[in-house]
Amino acid sequence: MKYKPPKFKTLDEMASIDVGRLTENQARSILEGIRWPNGIACPHCGSVKVKRIEAKSEKVRDGVIQCNDCKGQFTVTVGTVMEDSHITLRQWVQGFYSMCSHKKGVSALQLQRNLGLHSYRSAWFMAHRIRLAMREGPLAQKLKGTVEVDETYVGGKPRRGWVIPGEKPPEHRGRATLKTPVLALVERDGRVKSEPIENVDGDTLKGAIRDQVDKSSTIMTDENSCYDGIGGEFEGGHRTVLHRIKEWTFHGASINQAESYFALLKRGVHGTFHHVSKQHLHRYCDEFSFRWDYRKVKDGERTVQAIRGMEGKRLMYHPKQLALSLKHA
Repeated sequence: MKYKPPKFKTLDEMASIDVGRLTENQARSILEGIRWPNGIACPHCGSVKVKRIEAKSEKVRDGVIQCNDCKGQFTVTVGTVMEDSHITLRQWVQGFYSMCSHKKGVSALQLQRNLGLHSYRSAWFMAHRIRLAMREGPLAQKLKGTVEVDETYVGGKPRRGWVIPGEKPPEHRGRATLKTPVLALVERDGRVKSEPIENVDGDTLKGAIRDQVDKSSTIMTDENSCYDGIGGEFEGGHRTVLHRIKEWTFHGASINQAESYFALLKRGVHGTFHHVSKQHLHRYCDEFSFRWDYRKVKDGERTVQAIRGMEGKRLMYHPKQLALSLKHA
């Protein structure tokens, strides 16, 4: 017989009470209802003929479901970013809600304190798995309409007199900096796609525009010569604003929304995380892009969208790599 998940209040309704007071069963109901809105399906074979196994002894955990076709057993965490985690479902729901409701992000230390996690490592790894859930899939639609494109540099400033062995002291901003370049493509009043890039050159920038933007769009950038020639490939052409003469908008052409996105990203890096390593910067870009895309909805609805992205994604834990990452994250 097809199992129907129990009814539950929306996250917005629960937030009006206190998300921190969720029980484990309530959290499980929320996750099952979001992942399987039309009834539970086996993550192993896809069958909807399932039954819930009652936890009558210590050998059976709460929430275990068995498929009547393949006989496989699973819970709501199997096949998601939460798989093989000792963190409770209540803490997972609270973690998703916290990261979706803080406009400039929430640090792993703050998550550890708020959720009562035993270690910083658990909170740090949990936050990265939630960021993976926030990441768009490979089949995400391209940006359309008016698309603003800009690049910035993210990272810490070298100390005065500090020099990397074998390299000249950093003396310039922009391309000469040791920071990591980040590209953002912002759909006017819509979505954003951002990611770290290796080089700020014409091939890289124009290649990203071709991959992420629909051909019917209009491209808007600053006067960076690396974008020259891209207008002929799009129906709306290419328009620019001249920042060197303090021109921020000209007859509708501007990149103000792209710069607004960068302002949030940098405020998060400087004010919340303090330092983000190049190795993990792309995950932070995913997090801020997700919140930008869903900036016009309530925190609860944004959280539901993030939880829906948890399925089919895994982020494995490698102790040696994580120890190295923690030192710089």
